[in-house]
Amino acid sequence: MKRILAIDYGSKRTGIAVTDTEQIIASGLTTINTQQIFTFLSDYFIKEAVECIVVGDPKNLNNSPAESAYSVQEFIKKLKVKYPDMPIYKVDERFTSKMAFQAMIAGGVKKMDRRNKATIDMVSAAIILQSFMEMKKGNNLPALV
Repeated sequence: MKRILAIDYGSKRTGIAVTDTEQIIASGLTTINTQQIFTFLSDYFIKEAVECIVVGDPKNLNNSPAESAYSVQEFIKKLKVKYPDMPIYKVDERFTSKMAFQAMIAGGVKKMDRRNKATIDMVSAAIILQSFMEMKKGNNLPALV
């Protein structure tokens, strides 16, 4: 089975998470400089088979697009051009940073390590991916973008 890859896109850093090959477990993979995202993806796709890409969709509490939504949408447009045959989904990413921070506390991550925004981005990508996997399991997938 192919992996599912999730992206928590940011203007400076981008968190990446993937499933195992059985699509059971979502794990944070890395955080990279956003300028290197397409190089990273090209290299990753050579090494691993990927079924689809899930991108965090930034929204405000009232469900309106967040300030960063425009840059995420531009990123998705570039993804679609570079990988036209790859299915791409957007998943609501509200509260993922807070959830990631809480998960790190619960997991016993030291205070200094919890301040590392790169770690938070990677864990946020894993939460986005877990959300998608739960939707998929319930046959309630978001629309393709």
